[in-house]
Amino acid sequence: MSEELISYEPATGAELWRGRISDVDAEVAAARQAWPGWAAKPLAYRAETLRRFADRVKADAESFADLIARETGKPLWEARTEVESVAAKVDISVKAYAERTPNRRIEGAMGLRHAVRHKPHGALAVLGPYNFPAHLPNGHIVPALLAGNSVIFKPSEKTPAVGAKLAQLFHSAGVPEEVLRLVIGGPDQGKALAGHDGIDGLLFTGSARTGVALNRQFADRPGKILALEMGGNNPIVVWDTPDIRTAAMLVVQSAFLSAGQRCTNARRLIVRQTVAEALIDEVRNLTNRLIVDHPHADPAPYMGPVIDNEAADGLTESFLILMSNGGQVIRHMTRPIADRPFLTPGIIDVTAMPERPDIELFGPLLQLVRVESFEAAIAEANNTAFGLSAALIGGTPQLYDQFWANARAGVVNWNRPTNGASSAAPFGGIGLSGNHRPSAFYAADYCAYPVASSESDALRASIGVGLRESDDDAPKLVRKGFL
Repeated sequence: MSEELISYEPATGAELWRGRISDVDAEVAAARQAWPGWAAKPLAYRAETLRRFADRVKADAESFADLIARETGKPLWEARTEVESVAAKVDISVKAYAERTPNRRIEGAMGLRHAVRHKPHGALAVLGPYNFPAHLPNGHIVPALLAGNSVIFKPSEKTPAVGAKLAQLFHSAGVPEEVLRLVIGGPDQGKALAGHDGIDGLLFTGSARTGVALNRQFADRPGKILALEMGGNNPIVVWDTPDIRTAAMLVVQSAFLSAGQRCTNARRLIVRQTVAEALIDEVRNLTNRLIVDHPHADPAPYMGPVIDNEAADGLTESFLILMSNGGQVIRHMTRPIADRPFLTPGIIDVTAMPERPDIELFGPLLQLVRVESFEAAIAEANNTAFGLSAALIGGTPQLYDQFWANARAGVVNWNRPTNGASSAAPFGGIGLSGNHRPSAFYAADYCAYPVASSESDALRASIGVGLRESDDDAPKLVRKGFL
């Protein structure tokens, strides 16, 4: 096994970064030793340290965004928005911690108090994804550190440079190196970290397949917190609307933003038959205008490549499989550069397919399903084991109420893209999309556990029933061998 991990730019193939493979045992041991001291610091101290981290991110924003763009292939403009989200996470987390995990006291009779306070779990492992290699792991790390945990962070092996930069920014702001540890490596290091006896929990963002494996791995470890943020086979439903052009824009944003590499991207377009042709024409025409290019291109691209050639090959194969099993091509997915992972968006009508695969096709590939009734649209939207995001475009307030009540998803939008989620709200899904541990504003919930206390300044006790007047009244026990 190589002792180094090398990262390459997906847009160019050039080597970007290399680093030594980490010793997982050593990193966990360091974090375990450090966390009691960090937990003992006042909350205000930890919050101020993290605010300095936000300042460091802002000061280094352009070079950080450039690194994200180069390592992921996403356009520079989009990488800049990711950096902004990293910095903004601190204030959001401080507010969330105060709201979700406050200290509470209830005064009782005779000086008795009932209190609820929160404690950190200990040493928490964070496994980060490649699509938002700074923002998404940061969404776990900041609330975990704020609550008083130490963190062992393993970035995706596809984006280690961004992970290393993120850790460096934390350390430069005053988070002790022992409190935030960085694990560089591939799947073997990820498995070793997730299964390590020295961690008190795992915060994961990634694929459903890996998340299900982790859920099995933690089945006999109920004492360890497990927060799973996984993907989705997300539906966007377009119903009656006079503004087909805007509806098409919302569909394109939902399906193809970030080259389709967001867990909230729309994978399935469900449309009423009577408006299908007009919508398809608008979506196809708009998609034809999307610029697919390298991150720093001028004019700025709408989307860059997917993460690597392996991902591009898998998506191309998936498109061909859909086509060969009854799918009708609306727009072909093409590979403009043979040895690079650029893909043009693909759209395919799968209405006539007898069995549609319920998988997350993580890229710019949109499947179309035509329906006749709104009830059929909802049934089709729920025809998945995932449950992350869903959106209704058009319709009336009454139809949206029906959609909201019946759509099985953790994020349900109206006349907004599927990938429009607020950091000031909980973010997570059901089914194969998560294990009821939503992140974003609710991340505080899984970074600390509540402790209930009954407290009194003086000793007080009484036994009011079930006692004899005195122990002289106790009956004598007469048995052979006794009295």
